Amino acid sequence: MANILEEIIAWKQREVELMKGLTPERNLRRIINEQTFYKRPPIADALKESTTGIIAEFKRKSPSHGWFSQDAKASDIPYSYQQNGAAAISILTDNRYFDGSDEFMKEARMSGVRIPMLYKNFVIDEYQLLQARLAGAATVLLIAACMPISRCKELLEAAHGLGLEVLLEMHNEDELDYAELQPDLYGINNRDLRTMTTNVETSFRLGELLPADAVKVSESGISDPHIVRELREAGFSGFLIGEHFMKTKDPGQALADFIAKL
Repeated sequence: MANILEEIIAWKQREVELMKGLTPERNLRRIINEQTFYKRPPIADALKESTTGIIAEFKRKSPSHGWFSQDAKASDIPYSYQQNGAAAISILTDNRYFDGSDEFMKEARMSGVRIPMLYKNFVIDEYQLLQARLAGAATVLLIAACMPISRCKELLEAAHGLGLEVLLEMHNEDELDYAELQPDLYGINNRDLRTMTTNVETSFRLGELLPADAVKVSESGISDPHIVRELREAGFSGFLIGEHFMKTKDPGQALADFIAKL
């Protein structure tokens, strides 16, 4: 398999330029300055207060597993997650590889979702931060593997300037230098985005190398409540879980069943 991450980033660069041609950045900034936005609670605070720490994810497909559900609706599932105990919601907004959309975040908010939402995409440009802000995100994902640390620092500061919290994702020892940027949330992705292989031990190995007071989030490959308990004992506050729920007929009920076992 070719390096899927390189393929995604190459497309994302083209996609952003196409979007800028359709809607210039100055137009997005004007809309942001003119509108009054719903106050977005930060995910870091939600995780500290939650008894589960689960960030339940809405995604319809992925490059590694294909379709989970072509009929899954952002107007139904995120709200069901909220009602069944999620601390926060993650929504895939990349269209080409995950069949996502910024509109999904708006639909979720319109359906009654009031817990914080994570804008999950391959963010490489300030333009996407503006899109996240307009979509109603509380938090935006920045992926260390997508950019040099200097560029990550620029985007982190730009996100904060827009009132967005940052979940900074790392997945190996070489990327731990990014932790020096002091993001709001430190994510450890158990899936290697270059090979799509998953190993939850990645969180245990890298988590102990992060600052002791960091708000740590373990991402991908979590399907057993026992693993969540062990990760919590290892210092993790958040657990991003999507595929385990989305592959079922009723993701909200699957979340409720998972929490009951916790």
